[in-house]
Amino acid sequence: MTTGNRVFLKRPGGAAPYLEAFRQLPAAVVADCMSRLPALSSEIKLMSNPVKPVMCGLAVTVKARSGDNLMLHKAMDIAGKDDVIILSNEGDRSQSLMGEVMTTYARYQGVEGIVLDGPIRDITGISEMDFHLYAAGHTPGGPFKDGPGEINVPIACGKAPVFPGDIVLGDADGVIIIPASDAERILRAAQSYLIVDEHNFALAKTGSLERGWIDEAFARKEVEVIDDIWR
Repeated sequence: MTTGNRVFLKRPGGAAPYLEAFRQLPAAVVADCMSRLPALSSEIKLMSNPVKPVMCGLAVTVKARSGDNLMLHKAMDIAGKDDVIILSNEGDRSQSLMGEVMTTYARYQGVEGIVLDGPIRDITGISEMDFHLYAAGHTPGGPFKDGPGEINVPIACGKAPVFPGDIVLGDADGVIIIPASDAERILRAAQSYLIVDEHNFALAKTGSLERGWIDEAFARKEVEVIDDIWR
């Protein structure tokens, strides 16, 4: 087996039963239930115009050489409904990894969405497409198609670890990763937290949101509050 140049056609699917429930939750609410640490870098933004507000699917991971999309093409042939293709590009920002033609094909395949730790091109067309495509900017420079690379192996995308079969959840705020092994526990916590969050939102609209915690935090941190101007 050639490490660094291989494709695994299978991956764990144990988190699949939780996808529909996670689609009802904002990414920010779920992230708050994960110590606020599961988010990909804010460089990776929504580039398209999906009708559905939330993207949620099982990770088809791609490890690509800088600026190369050979393995991305193969992942698009493998992936389908309820799958999110998520690609590690070694942090490269010089070459686009896909454009309007590939995005159209991914939609035809029924892929839930695509997340790239690199740029795209054809932004004018893609920005109007009903599809979830996240990327780190755009450039007219096209990709190489030489490999090597890997599919369905552990990767790091947007500085976050991703394993094949993890849940990839995204909305207008960005993308988070939910480890498959923790999906049930995180789902229960997020559903409960959503109720609290919506209650706090209602209180905020009337100015009755509890704010005493701020002074308590200042006291713990021994913040000096001075009733005067800075001189």
